[in-house]
Amino acid sequence: MALRRSSAAAESREIVERQYPRDDRGLIAQLCDSRPEVRRHAVRDLAAHADAALVLGERLGVETEPSVREALFTALSMHPSEAAAGTLLALLRAEDAGLRNGAIEALGAMPAAVGPHITALLGDPDSDVRIFTVNLLIDLRHAQVAQWLLQVLQGETHVNVVAAAIEVLAEVGTRAELPALRAARERFSDDVFIGFATDIAIERIEAE
Repeated sequence: MALRRSSAAAESREIVERQYPRDDRGLIAQLCDSRPEVRRHAVRDLAAHADAALVLGERLGVETEPSVREALFTALSMHPSEAAAGTLLALLRAEDAGLRNGAIEALGAMPAAVGPHITALLGDPDSDVRIFTVNLLIDLRHAQVAQWLLQVLQGETHVNVVAAAIEVLAEVGTRAELPALRAARERFSDDVFIGFATDIAIERIEAE
């Protein structure tokens, strides 16, 4: 005798329509869900798509949940493309310090994509952008880091940008940069902090 499914069993297996389709469009829609966990899962799924950088970058501009922001930065750093770098570099101008710091950290992991932009950023009219650019050099594993820092020491006129470069050199500098450090100290001889920061940088480099 053939078994017959009971009506009760059939009712218990009622098909429920999914809220979002299981495709790229559905994942993008989830980025706007009111629940942080749903947005976070969507970001992680989109991280598998290298062409999602622009969408993820746009979400960074409005996302306020820290865990989702962290997932967004991680997803972008997984694909160090021109699109991802451009999205993150734009955040150097953000008023939100959390966005700026997250962008700087993520950019440090994509030297090949970021490198072509550094010279222009160090010449940006906004001194804050120049400072943030110097700050990201500390973690940027790029062959021209020392050259860029020397460019700042030798040609920058804003004392805070020069101070930022000196502080970075205290961490990554070598003896090759000692003459430029001493010259910068002389150029800003009336600034107490520059003198103090330069002495620390020189001391650390000479101790290695």
